[in-house]
Amino acid sequence: MYYVISYDISVDQRRLKVAKLLAGYGQRVLESVFECDLEAGAYRQLRQKLSRLIRVEEGDSLRIYQLCGACRHNIEIIGSGPPLEESRDVYII
Repeated sequence: MYYVISYDISVDQRRLKVAKLLAGYGQRVLESVFECDLEAGAYRQLRQKLSRLIRVEEGDSLRIYQLCGACRHNIEIIGSGPPLEESRDVYII
């Protein structure tokens, strides 16, 4: 499944940790926005890790948008930035 994840975190150290975590799961497309193509297990793992980092009581905000296959093909990019990243199947034998 394809996810768009955005965040607003005022504490620099925590914001950097979230960005680093998300970079391990997807592609940064804007300063605080990542696109991630994840299997269900990887999404659950990411969600669990994010829940440990986010501090709602301190004003942190995180939004996760799940896009279906048809919706993903309707993404429009205007301006600079990376193109839509296609996930590749990898087989290690």
